[in-house]
Amino acid sequence: MTSVKEQAAISRLLSFLQEWDNAGKGLRTQILTTFIETNEGKTGPELELEFSQGASLFLIRVTTWLRIIYMTGFELEKILRSIGIFLSAVSSNRYLIEFLEIGGVLTLLEILGLEKIKEEDKKESIKLLQIVANTGRKYKELICESYGVRAIAEFLAKSKSEETQEEVQVLLDTLVHGNPKYQNQVYKGLIALLPCGSPKAQRLALQTLKTAQSIVGATHPSIVDRVLSVLSTVHLEVQYEAIELIKDLIHYDVRLPLLQGLVALLIPPVKETSKLQARIFSGRTPLWDCPLEVGKASWLTVPHSFRLFDSPDHHPATSVPAAGCSCQDHWVGLQRKRVIAAS
Repeated sequence: MTSVKEQAAISRLLSFLQEWDNAGKGLRTQILTTFIETNEGKTGPELELEFSQGASLFLIRVTTWLRIIYMTGFELEKILRSIGIFLSAVSSNRYLIEFLEIGGVLTLLEILGLEKIKEEDKKESIKLLQIVANTGRKYKELICESYGVRAIAEFLAKSKSEETQEEVQVLLDTLVHGNPKYQNQVYKGLIALLPCGSPKAQRLALQTLKTAQSIVGATHPSIVDRVLSVLSTVHLEVQYEAIELIKDLIHYDVRLPLLQGLVALLIPPVKETSKLQARIFSGRTPLWDCPLEVGKASWLTVPHSFRLFDSPDHHPATSVPAAGCSCQDHWVGLQRKRVIAAS
């Protein structure tokens, strides 16, 4: 038999839930604002005490409203933050399961792809996906099985907010760790990001690829071309991350194609050579000015590659190491010219 105090608490809960059910958009927004202010940072047991052991009833209502209204973008941030209070609470695994059972992950991923939704709302969606992914391996697999890697990677490429892009990187890094079933999927998704038009996204993808490569081990056939293409960027921070990744890749089975690709980038196009031939022979024009980032990459990787040519199983063209070595001298010379000119 329940006590008078318990009956009063249950009555308050039922009254609160009835108020939510009968409320319009404006009143529901006020209810969520009050909920966030009074319950942020509470544990699972504290939330249950607040809702007289009926917190799940409110979570289901908020999640259902999210599913109904998310395509309009109305007050999404407050809805997502309210759900985040439940999912991030200590001892709240039951809330997470209830959220997933009602299709929470699919809704969060769909939010990322909707153009009319604000960047801040999408950022809140990423934070909830982080909570889900951090809960354990089977939850990471659930995100990946829901075509999450593609949705998350596409959002990273399109996002205009650097702060949001960094949150996405954290999520991708979480998905590649402790997720053997789908770590290759994340790895391929990061490679697919490299040609995107966002320098920030390229830099974050290269950073995460460096980690992913050490976890996956085997290299993907497309990684050499994708990484080499990034070297032509004018953004120094992207060049730096590309070179750091190249220094790691040289220890894998793509050493030879990687070095050949670097050398190919150093060879001037035929049209350029014919145009400048007369001026080169007259001494009025310097020799082919290879891109500095390509020269630097070759300068850093060629010394590590000499052991490749010591093996009797490899017989590469002699022009490969020779061109690489000449590029070292050329790159150093260009750097010296810059120093002299600056002084």
